[in-house]
Amino acid sequence: MNRPEEISNVIKEQIKNYRSRIEMKEVGTVILVGDGIARVYGLSDCMASELLEFEDGSVGLAQNLEAETVSVALLSNENNIKEGSQVRRTGRVLSVPVGEAMLTRVVNALGAPIDGKGPIDAKQTRPIESEAPGIIERKSVSVPLQTGIKAIDSMIPIGRGQRELIIGDRQTGKTAIAIDTIINQKGQNVICIYVAIGQKNSSVVQIANELEAAGAMEYTVIVSASASESAPLQYVAPYAGCAMAEYFREMGRDVLIVYDDLSKHAVAYRALSLLIRRPPGREAYPGDVFYLHSRLLERAACVAPEFGGGSITALPLIETQAGDVSAYIPTNVISITDGQIFLETELFHAGIMPAINPGISVSRVGGSAQLKGMKKVSGELKLLYSQYRELQAFAQFGSDLDADTKARLALGERIVAVLKQGKNSPVRVGCQVAIVYAVTNGYLNEIPVKEVAAYESALYELLEAKHADLLSRIEGGAWGDEEIDELKAALAAMKR
Repeated sequence: MNRPEEISNVIKEQIKNYRSRIEMKEVGTVILVGDGIARVYGLSDCMASELLEFEDGSVGLAQNLEAETVSVALLSNENNIKEGSQVRRTGRVLSVPVGEAMLTRVVNALGAPIDGKGPIDAKQTRPIESEAPGIIERKSVSVPLQTGIKAIDSMIPIGRGQRELIIGDRQTGKTAIAIDTIINQKGQNVICIYVAIGQKNSSVVQIANELEAAGAMEYTVIVSASASESAPLQYVAPYAGCAMAEYFREMGRDVLIVYDDLSKHAVAYRALSLLIRRPPGREAYPGDVFYLHSRLLERAACVAPEFGGGSITALPLIETQAGDVSAYIPTNVISITDGQIFLETELFHAGIMPAINPGISVSRVGGSAQLKGMKKVSGELKLLYSQYRELQAFAQFGSDLDADTKARLALGERIVAVLKQGKNSPVRVGCQVAIVYAVTNGYLNEIPVKEVAAYESALYELLEAKHADLLSRIEGGAWGDEEIDELKAALAAMKR
């Protein structure tokens, strides 16, 4: 039996060690709900972009913080939120799962799997919004990101850590360029993230199948916020993809991220902003629509080795209307990026694919990351191609052309034939250097235009079979008299 003094000692000890466990939870009430937006009363200490939890388990993102109410963007299409429903603060900002476990998977804007392959065992999460690396943390772009597309790698090169805009009307091959670039990263130690915004689910499935067939899903994550999903989820998707990319960059890895496309992203943000009563500006976009894309694209950077040494290369896509690059959203994104690849409808319909217009397409950074061999051989390619396009327009009206003009037109036709490339058929950069050298130095002048593709295939076979060491040296950055002489010998052998 316990003695009374022992019992009294135990009680005294418990009183001495008693800690008050009152938990303060700020709870609000839904006063209006509809179109993916809820207006909540009573959350006076709520933070901007804070994650809020509704009584049915669904979550929302705090947007407008007004005197009495908070406008909340709902992050689930299916919910049971009604007027009078309770809302709790979480004190957290929206985060998504990150890590190696995400690779090979198709996920939604919140990082949840939608590919039917079971749950993702991600050990870490990361906030979708984070500060872009500062000037001190960055270093200049110095390593090329090979797309495998001859017209881009030669005339509009992209470096790791660059932001290169792909712009053009719908159905001109913008997504095809992005997918080919992802496929070409096989064996290059580059992680790829493809963010699909406002696309059909069937299109996303098709892209996933293409990447799977090419063996590219091993190093790729697909983040999808389809057209059937709410505007808030489409708004969140690119930031979620960028957070996943930043995890790998901080591990010192190189990442390629594709935003397909930011026109639909801006439209989703406009819909969200109008629903929460933000004042409309030009074309009904809110005043901070520039900040929407600048804070996303500024996170792409090449980081100095002392800060991790990784990089994020961004390929945002923008859809134009009738080739109008001077519209509001296109000009915004052009001013944020380090160059643009402009795809022209007329070239696409003429069968020139990829339909790149060399006149307005530009890379403001990638040239400094280009391989020495490619830089030397492609120096005049863009000029010759642009001259050909001007002469072609002029030649339509003139019947008598001098010999020099005829020679330039003939060379231009062969350049166009060389730069044509089928979908999902990337070319290794050593072979690209060889064919560009051949066309600019007159080796194709005697070859009929219709036979250029066959000549090109035969040249690649010869180089792979008998000059594999030359290709490796060119791809390693070598380009001197020895490489030029060996390439000349290979091209001379093709004439026999």
